[in-house]
Amino acid sequence: MSQTLENLTAIDDKLSKRHIDLDPGGYFIIYLDRETSLICAKHFTNIIDDRGLAVDPETGKPIPARGKVERTQSTLFTGRTAKELCVKILEETRPCPVTMLDHAAYLGREFLRAEIALLSDREYVQD
Repeated sequence: MSQTLENLTAIDDKLSKRHIDLDPGGYFIIYLDRETSLICAKHFTNIIDDRGLAVDPETGKPIPARGKVERTQSTLFTGRTAKELCVKILEETRPCPVTMLDHAAYLGREFLRAEIALLSDREYVQD
């Protein structure tokens, strides 16, 4: 069976809608700094409550998945490539801020998408 970009995009879009458990180690907001040609990843800590929701450790309130959230990151990671960023976060930082393998895989995919967007001068929107 021959795959087309449309078919592959449909597969990824469907998978993006699946349920995922949140990482108790925190979450990342990924963006590009085009002036410095860097991929940036702000790491935020959280607590996962008994309902599976990410909760702000300072306020105890659930962190909304959509809309603007005013929080200060615990760490800002930057890299010139997806691989460099993965090494910094997953291999060099102790304790590692990523505690789940599926979260690590997700970050690798997102960092690669961000790298491609940076190199091709395209918009990057985190999945």
